[in-house]
Amino acid sequence: MSVTVRFAPSPTGHIHIGNVRPALFNYLFAKKQGGNFVLRYDDTDIQRSKEEYALGIAEDLKWLGINPDRVEKQSARFALYDAAAAKLKEAGLLYPCYETPEELERRRNRARALGRPPVYDRAGLKLTDEQIAAYESEGRKPHWRFKLPNHAENDAFSFVRTEVHWDDVIRGRQTVDLASLSDPVLVRADGTYLYTLPSIVDDADMGITHVIRGEDHIANTGVQIAIFQALGAQVPEFGHHNLLTTASGEGLSKRSGALSIRSLREEGYEPMAVCSLAVLTGTSHAVEPAPTMEALADMLDFSGISKSAAKFDPEDVGHLTAKLVHSMSFADVAARLQADGVEGDAAFWEAVKENCSTVSDAKKWWELVVGSVTPDIAEEDKEFITQAKDLLPQEPWSEATWGEWTKAVKGETGRKGKGLFMPLRKAITGLAHGPDLKNMLPLIGRERTLDRLS
Repeated sequence: MSVTVRFAPSPTGHIHIGNVRPALFNYLFAKKQGGNFVLRYDDTDIQRSKEEYALGIAEDLKWLGINPDRVEKQSARFALYDAAAAKLKEAGLLYPCYETPEELERRRNRARALGRPPVYDRAGLKLTDEQIAAYESEGRKPHWRFKLPNHAENDAFSFVRTEVHWDDVIRGRQTVDLASLSDPVLVRADGTYLYTLPSIVDDADMGITHVIRGEDHIANTGVQIAIFQALGAQVPEFGHHNLLTTASGEGLSKRSGALSIRSLREEGYEPMAVCSLAVLTGTSHAVEPAPTMEALADMLDFSGISKSAAKFDPEDVGHLTAKLVHSMSFADVAARLQADGVEGDAAFWEAVKENCSTVSDAKKWWELVVGSVTPDIAEEDKEFITQAKDLLPQEPWSEATWGEWTKAVKGETGRKGKGLFMPLRKAITGLAHGPDLKNMLPLIGRERTLDRLS
């Protein structure tokens, strides 16, 4: 069977690392199986959905290396949802209810007080034509609930056990007892659809074979399987992974902007560092930076995903980014260096990359090579620096020049160790740390070195 999966973000804000985790699980799973990945915008909320967010999501996914095989918008598919709702109504499985939110809350409170489960009592099924007419005359519009196959027909407060089972591709055998759930609202009083029905209709229509998502959807799965079956549609396989939280254990939210992909990108982190941490955190695999999506797909093992929440620490993204940067060749970064105004060649990149936490850090080292530097020369080192300047070799320079020069300076001044090397470094670069000067000195050149020693 060919694998087809989907990622269905709501374009009501910027996606964060918690949204991207299921996107990556789906994408990597599909690619490993030679399948297809569908990007499907859940934009049925016309008021809150914005094109700028949809474009932002596409940009973020592209940066991460997620390339959809198909892109759809639910806002263009309302005719399919209307047909599905009509089919359920005709079968008596989608029924109108006229209660206000306040009335429903009072009923739930009363049920709890009587020791009963706060499950909707299906009062909407018992309404007479006269009652419906009375509600309509008050200006009430019905919301529509799906009739779950769980309640005994004769007594609204007696329940039979109707368990839904599935073999979760991540968590193993799962069971949801529909008797513990209220009939779900599928259509609001204003006629708009909640997430559930459009999602199921699209999954069926698009041939989605696997729905891989967060564990917070486990209870919903029993309901959704029942609706799939009521529509006569093929039920996909389901997989539920653990959720990501912040380092302090808080949930992630679009509204807070916590760990948005946009912010991680602007920090200069490598996309494969973000992907690797998002996928491997909370699994049995060691968290290490995968160089490519193909390599990360090979690391992904659903059986190794923990049952407990996984904490995402942005500092770890920095560590993984640095590891990736240190392993990059000049060919990997040449275009990015040029875009940053860095004209250095392979010799420059090899000289500085171990001192770069991100690729963009190379710019400060390039400015150190060709730009203006304020030498840091202590009063007690001035005579020593003058002596060193007089001993500076003639060009051409190579990696051996630094060693030859410092050997000559040591012989002339008697200085050694830190007392020899640090004053020279601070005079030439203005810093007490940085790339190895045996590699940097040929790049800086004799003229700039003389100027700084002066």
